[in-house]
Amino acid sequence: MGEFTDRVKGAANQAAGNLKQGSANERVREEGAAQEVKGKGQELKGRVKGVINSL
Repeated sequence: MGEFTDRVKGAANQAAGNLKQGSANERVREEGAAQEVKGKGQELKGRVKGVINSL
């Protein structure tokens, strides 16, 4: 995947995870927290690719 794709998917996962964390169901809240962390990792991956490509 490209830099832009990783960053967009990361932002989407963060947003979805954040929404899930507002749930009344504890299991869904835990999934949301994990999904948000995954999104942060994807966004970071995209940023790293951008830096590498700019060199």
